Amino acid sequence: MEFLGNTQVASYCGRRKGCLFPDLAPTSTTKDTYQSCCLPGYRYLNSWRPSQLHKVVLVPDSSDKEFNSTGRPPTVLPALRSSLHARYSTRDWHHANTVQLKGSEASRYCAGRLNADSMRLMQNKDQLTYLMQEDSRRSLGERITNIDFWRSELIYELECLLKETQALETAKQRLECAADALQGPLKTALECLYHREMRKGIDLVHDDVEKNLIKEVDAFKDCQEILTKLAQKIDQQLGINRDAQHALEQDLSDKNTACFIDEKCFNLNNTSNSINFYHGVEKTDGTVSNPETWAKFSEDNIRCSQHARANSAKLREEAEVRLESKSEEIWNHFISTNLAFNNRIAEVADAKNKLQAQLGKILQEIFQTEDTIMLLERAIKAKEYPLKAAQTRLEGRTRRPNIELCCDAPQLQLVTEVYTTDDTLQTLKRRLQEARDTLQMLILNKSNLEHEISVKANSFFIDKKCMDMRKVFPSTPRLIGYA
Repeated sequence: MEFLGNTQVASYCGRRKGCLFPDLAPTSTTKDTYQSCCLPGYRYLNSWRPSQLHKVVLVPDSSDKEFNSTGRPPTVLPALRSSLHARYSTRDWHHANTVQLKGSEASRYCAGRLNADSMRLMQNKDQLTYLMQEDSRRSLGERITNIDFWRSELIYELECLLKETQALETAKQRLECAADALQGPLKTALECLYHREMRKGIDLVHDDVEKNLIKEVDAFKDCQEILTKLAQKIDQQLGINRDAQHALEQDLSDKNTACFIDEKCFNLNNTSNSINFYHGVEKTDGTVSNPETWAKFSEDNIRCSQHARANSAKLREEAEVRLESKSEEIWNHFISTNLAFNNRIAEVADAKNKLQAQLGKILQEIFQTEDTIMLLERAIKAKEYPLKAAQTRLEGRTRRPNIELCCDAPQLQLVTEVYTTDDTLQTLKRRLQEARDTLQMLILNKSNLEHEISVKANSFFIDKKCMDMRKVFPSTPRLIGYA
């Protein structure tokens, strides 16, 4: 309780000249003992005075003529004293005392009532202040609880978003690795097509191997394009995830700061060292949200993050399905092409073997034809001498004289022999020509067979080389991006 104002010693309204009592020294007041203090936010109350006060009349200093140094009344009355009718009567004296007592009692009663009212007022205000502080403390505690709740929600969502972002980045890396892994098989397939262009002659055919290689190249390119586009979509989604992550981290940082400030305010009390007056701070309103918009802000951030996580999960599932399906499709194309290569190599090898067997037969036939030609030439040469002998005989018989030039049996026989021998020679010569033609045909066939065999050998070598190149193919884990 504060003591406001001061009390003063009251004196009588005046001193008559006939009064011989000495002046009383003024007593010390409560003002000398208690210092008034001002409440924060209120005016200074030093000017407050009770409504009923006696006026303090300072008695002027008496001269040496009226009082002596001992304070006793003089034995000799003043020469110019008042007349007898100026004195107070006993009734006046008693009345003045009664009035004084009643005034003092009224002042005391008013002062007591004021003191009691002041005590009640101070108790009520103390209780009100305590209740207001407790309400503010409870509100701060509830606010800290709300902030902690949203902090936990933001932390949980941020952890989930970080895990989803990490999984999405892994899926993107798998797609990129799978697309890079297809570059080797694609290059091998293109090289196989390039090498097969070096086939010669009739072997430069659009066979099943070439068809499968073309399909394989198209499949590899389509797969790379699909995986690359999906990786680009995932990259865009990663940007959205990073934006959502930034919003969550910013919101969480703001809530950490607000929680620190509110906890600091919650722990403040009336005896804290850091409290001070900040006049007019209650009139400043720097708020930018209310509890509804405050909660909605965090809820929107969490909902945005959940939406981003849902889209990320869909993209990861799509990436997984694409990798599995494309890996299986690529393996099917690879196996089909290898089977076509094996079949083609077997066909070429079989054709080459048949051609080589036929070449052997042709060579044998050439040898026999050459022997036949040699025998025919010998036979023709052997028939020339009988023809010469028969013609010589006929020529000699033409020189028979006169009647001796007779068409006798020898003449007829010789003519027949000449014709027969000549016909035999012509027949042998024709057969010799036919044998020579057959030999040329056999030689040509031999040359063709040798050419075809070389063509088949070249095709066989090319296909075998392509198969050797295709021995190295990415494994299934590499095709789905794990390596």
